[in-house]
Amino acid sequence: MEKKSTSRREFLATAGKAGVAAGLSFTVLPSLANSFNNGNLGGEWYRQDPLPYSYKDLEPVIDAMTMEIHYTKHAATYTKNLNDAMKEEYKKAGIEGLDRTLGEISKYSAKMRNNAGGHYNHELFWKCMTNKPALKPSGKLSAAIDKTFGSFDAFKTQFGEAAKTRFGSGWAWLIITADNKLKITSTPNQDNPLMDIAEVKGMPLLGLDVWEHAYYLKYQNKRPDYIANWWGIVNWEFVQKRYESLA
Repeated sequence: MEKKSTSRREFLATAGKAGVAAGLSFTVLPSLANSFNNGNLGGEWYRQDPLPYSYKDLEPVIDAMTMEIHYTKHAATYTKNLNDAMKEEYKKAGIEGLDRTLGEISKYSAKMRNNAGGHYNHELFWKCMTNKPALKPSGKLSAAIDKTFGSFDAFKTQFGEAAKTRFGSGWAWLIITADNKLKITSTPNQDNPLMDIAEVKGMPLLGLDVWEHAYYLKYQNKRPDYIANWWGIVNWEFVQKRYESLA
């Protein structure tokens, strides 16, 4: 347990510095690491994972048309453009993978920043949702949420505020920091807390997309309604496994 905790602290402590992925004992998103193939398959470094559910499976919270457009158009474009950026900047990125690139993102172009973030964020987002949800977390994560925020309801309120008040487009996050604390934060556009330019740094455990394309077809300008309903499809089993592998 101490060995695992030490590895996690070492990893998070290097976030935003060269060697951000050093000491990582738990692959943040195995799909991202596994899809990295150094451009040997049709010039692609990264690929989208298949969704773990069908487009219609998250209804009525997220409608099938929104899911299909979001996955096949918006997210697919980030992946394509990330691969294009890799062709231009692969010597700088090396073969360490996306975690390291994000941790050193200030060294890269805006194209790399926007699309590396967009690919990472969406690959996490899909896995944070399920058509077979538990209503709340359990185990160590539940205890940590209660200790940090006072209660699960208080956590939901604070997270919801971060999502509602994110100006323009962006994301709300639950993260674990280098000192083993849970925090709620938000980032603009396709930035995330792994990036060295993030105001609050840490490992994303749970992310919510509050770009309008994530909800506008169903909710129009009612972002708070989208956020409130989204809790009904959160994949707490996935989030718990991430937390327990790092805490």
